[in-house]
Amino acid sequence: MTAIRVLVVDDHTLFRDGLIAILTNIPDIEAVGEAGTGQEAVAQVKALAPDVILMDINMPDLNGIEATQQVLAIKPDTGIIMLTMLEDNDSLFAAMCAGARGYILKGADKAEVIKTIRAVAAGEALFGPAIATRLTTFFQNARGGTQQPEDAAPFPDLTDREREVLELIAQGENNQDIAQHLHISAKTVSNHISNIFNKLQVADRAQAIVRARQAGLGG
Repeated sequence: MTAIRVLVVDDHTLFRDGLIAILTNIPDIEAVGEAGTGQEAVAQVKALAPDVILMDINMPDLNGIEATQQVLAIKPDTGIIMLTMLEDNDSLFAAMCAGARGYILKGADKAEVIKTIRAVAAGEALFGPAIATRLTTFFQNARGGTQQPEDAAPFPDLTDREREVLELIAQGENNQDIAQHLHISAKTVSNHISNIFNKLQVADRAQAIVRARQAGLGG
């Protein structure tokens, strides 16, 4: 079994040490490096080619959002998980638009950190209920509090089942969770997601979540 290679990026040494300690002795995860600034993170990506990065948003010289953009320009398949205190909605949304696929609150427990790393390494996007609530508020404010007419369903090109799947994606559910929730196979979920991406003209799960949230789904 090949371990998931993780780079830990945060400007606080004690917090980095804590994350690395969490990853120690997890058989399928290996902390391959650490960085204290965004610039160091970009350099480490070139040197270490990690699968996943735990990336702090607020750092000196190059913040996590800018570092995310530079990392994905170098290695587009890198899974980036943002570390946040949820103090800045604009930064959180900007991180998603930059290509981050996961979100962890500083102070999250070990199980949540490991679950998010595994999901992002598998190509999924994952964020917890607290992040989902904050994103919902952000999009509502961005729309000026306006609501869609009740008879105007979002994304009319989607089937009812595809809309159900998109709703669950927007809530942060992974493929297996969606399959269990809808009592269908994981392969069927994957097929629905492919159709959703095509109809929404999005490239990945994170972009689908942004579109869904803008339309009021996932709240």
